[in-house]
Amino acid sequence: MTQPFYVSPEQLMKDRADFARKGIARGRSVVVLGYDEGIAFVTENPSGALHKISEIYDRIGFAAVGKYNEFENLRVAGVRYADLRGYSYDREDVNARGLANAYAQTLGAVFTTESKPLEVELAVAEVGADQDSDQLYRLAYDGSVADEPGFVVMGGAADKLAERVRARWTPGMSLPEVLALAVQVLSGTGKDARTIETTNLEAAVLDRTRTRRTFRRLSVHTLTELLDQAPAQPPEQAEEASQPPAEGTDAANGTASSPDHP
Repeated sequence: MTQPFYVSPEQLMKDRADFARKGIARGRSVVVLGYDEGIAFVTENPSGALHKISEIYDRIGFAAVGKYNEFENLRVAGVRYADLRGYSYDREDVNARGLANAYAQTLGAVFTTESKPLEVELAVAEVGADQDSDQLYRLAYDGSVADEPGFVVMGGAADKLAERVRARWTPGMSLPEVLALAVQVLSGTGKDARTIETTNLEAAVLDRTRTRRTFRRLSVHTLTELLDQAPAQPPEQAEEASQPPAEGTDAANGTASSPDHP
């Protein structure tokens, strides 16, 4: 008599979480930073067509890491959600918190009921009247939501990159300063440091000085000019330079990328 195949719920959830994390780690990281006049999004993305940073609504932006076709479907669903809510009620009723809750429900339902979780991590940002009223939400593959104060870092090396951002980011920084910080963080440090050309960067802002549609992509020319305006950044201390890389470092740092994980 054949014994039925059984996997405990705990092991099943662990396997799904491990699968999702490995998929996300293959993509390049995204850094979202608040600055004095808005919110900036920066990521390494050599593709000019497969965007990881997008507009959702008047004052709401979206960024993602992971599998492109999966987070693109979520982006489209978010645009539809925002348009329907704004049309049915009022444009002021569309906010990042409601959108983050909708994404959390979708991600959580897929994680618990489907055989394969979504290999994505999302950031939803809303620019307010001032920096204190900005909203930043980070959503994990399992539907968990975190309200992030000031900045969000996503991707395989998120924890390490977030520590580097936390050590240097302060409220009230200018746009050139946060862009330079984001590029420096994405470029690595110590023996892992590299130079990222502006042509391989995707950057956008939510500009609070605009009256309605605040989202604006930064062209290569504009991004280069803004980076040139930034004050010189002091070199970081590469404490890990003399240490051997941890297991899985290449994947965690996002140095490997596939078409599904831009």
